[in-house]
Amino acid sequence: MRILLVEDEESIRDVVKLNLELEGFEVVATGKGWDALKYFREQHFDLIVLDVMLPEISGFEICEQIRLTNMEVPIIFLTAKDGSQDRIAGLKRGADDYLTKPFQLEELLLRVNNLIRRTSKSPENMPEVVEFGKNKVNFRTFEAVGVDGPFLLTKKEAMLLKLLIDRKNEVVSRSQILQSVWGYDVYPSTRTIDNFILSFRKYFEEDQRNPMYFHSIRGVGYKFVG
Repeated sequence: MRILLVEDEESIRDVVKLNLELEGFEVVATGKGWDALKYFREQHFDLIVLDVMLPEISGFEICEQIRLTNMEVPIIFLTAKDGSQDRIAGLKRGADDYLTKPFQLEELLLRVNNLIRRTSKSPENMPEVVEFGKNKVNFRTFEAVGVDGPFLLTKKEAMLLKLLIDRKNEVVSRSQILQSVWGYDVYPSTRTIDNFILSFRKYFEEDQRNPMYFHSIRGVGYKFVG
C-alpha cells in the first residue's frame, strides 16, 4: 500500500513517514503542494495524508483538485485548526477524515489503517453517478445522458461539470475554475469557460435560452442549480 504524505513541518513529516513505513506502507513525502499534485497525477496512491496549511497551495485546494478526477482515494486532513467550520469545509471538499494537531501518532495510524481497510473492501467498479432532471452523468466513465440521448464527455468537461455540481447552488468564480480544472500553469481565456457552459446547456437543458441548471453570473462566475 502506498501513501502520499503532504506536510510542510519537516519534524512532523519525518516522524509520520517513519511510523507509516514501520506499519508496512510505502510512503512518498513532500512539504510542497505543487509537488503533491505532480506526484498524485503521475503515481498511484492508496491513501493521502494532507496538511491544510501549506506555503504554496492549501490542502483544501489540493483535495478539491484531486476529487475532480478521483473520488476513491481516501484523504485524511491534518490541521492546527480545530473549529467546526474548518472541519466542515474540509469534509465538503471531499476529505474522508480530519485530525487536528497536536495528535497522537497511534490515533493517526489507526485512522489510516481503518480507512484503507474500509476502502479496499469497496467494489472497484462502483460508478460515481449524478442525476438531475432527466439527465445522468457517470464521472468514472464520462458517459452521460442528456436531452438528445447518450454521449461521452471529454475529461475537461467532466472536471468542470463535477466542480459545478459539487458546489451546487453556489457561485464558482472564474479564477477558481481556472485553478481547479486547468491548473495553475495554464490559463485559457474566459471565453473558453463560456463555451463549456454553452455546451452544457446544449447537452442538458430543454430550453438553452432559459437554462434551468447552468447559469452565468455576470462579472462573477457560474452556478449550477439543482
